[in-house]
Amino acid sequence: MSDQSEPHVDWDPRSPQVQADQITAYDEMRARCPVAYSAYRDWTVFRHTDVVAILDDPATFNNAVSSHPSVPNGMDPPEHTSFRAINDRYFTPDRMRAFEPACREVARDLIDALGPGEAEIMSGLAEPFANRIQCRFMGWPDRLHEPLREWTRKNREATRALDRAAMSAIALEFDGYIREQLDERRGRPATGTPDVTAELLGERVDGRPLTDAELVSMIRNWTVGELSTIAACVGILVAFLASNPEVQKHLRAEPDRIGAACDEILRMQAPLIANRRRTTREVTVADRRIPAGERIIVLWASANRDEAVFGDPDEFRLDRDPAANLLYGRGIHNCPGAPLARLELTALVDELLAATTNITATGAVPEHAAYPAGGFTRVPVVLTRH
Repeated sequence: MSDQSEPHVDWDPRSPQVQADQITAYDEMRARCPVAYSAYRDWTVFRHTDVVAILDDPATFNNAVSSHPSVPNGMDPPEHTSFRAINDRYFTPDRMRAFEPACREVARDLIDALGPGEAEIMSGLAEPFANRIQCRFMGWPDRLHEPLREWTRKNREATRALDRAAMSAIALEFDGYIREQLDERRGRPATGTPDVTAELLGERVDGRPLTDAELVSMIRNWTVGELSTIAACVGILVAFLASNPEVQKHLRAEPDRIGAACDEILRMQAPLIANRRRTTREVTVADRRIPAGERIIVLWASANRDEAVFGDPDEFRLDRDPAANLLYGRGIHNCPGAPLARLELTALVDELLAATTNITATGAVPEHAAYPAGGFTRVPVVLTRH
């Protein structure tokens, strides 16, 4: 494609045709126009090789894309390095092993509540699991379950509608929940083992305590992503299992493969559609010249299905190179909570398979979520119990 000083619009990611089946639309765009200028004045990158080049070059493709502070992912080195080190202390293997029993308890309780027979997975399992498991990890009270579930719904609707005023108000509402939890812990006597939220109050960066704005931003980054993305993951995983009884059988026989299977299923059907970057200089990507200061959309939902890397993108295989899977990103800005997400999803699928002899589709087609959300809004299945 030739360079243009005023790019023509190549596609509209929010058009009805794209929304009807995002994954199919992205597959078609990847072949037709691997770097596309959209109706929203940003550049979408579809191919795996181009996405990897962007992720490996944070100096050219900056992560500071929001007008609000984003700790640590909206930072670049050297500032990013100090804050990311704090972040990563909360997702070590030892911490994940310690949290696993609580994770399985939440999963079992919700699965038991579904009972046998027909179930709608998004409302009955996926959304409450994402909500409760994040509250459990942060040490937040059960009374926040329903407010956070309602908040997630409002945030999704405002984002879909591009309602900037509503999005700002909803962001402030969420920050209020976080500040309330921080203030509660400041007022408690320092006895017993502190929860994650209390621990964060004691963190220091460059010799000073974190400001409230930094604490709120870090917790927001952990929590907002979990509430929506983990729910989307659960819906995608259960929908796939319901349509693939041979995979269910395999994983019941070899539960140690469940983690790898989750990564592979979520490679095929992305729970998180995209992330943003901004160019710091003029750059060429797939023969498109992109000026400095332009917004780049890194489309995980396309890159992870690139035939040049994965062959048939819909073929379920457990022997793929895990380094090629961009489910949790790549490079210095890879997903801060990836170890927790992997633990949660592996534990949930393990508990669901252990509690059932079969998960089958009902015949009703799962309803696709609309951009910028991934996955489904409804996943009806039938659960057969022991």
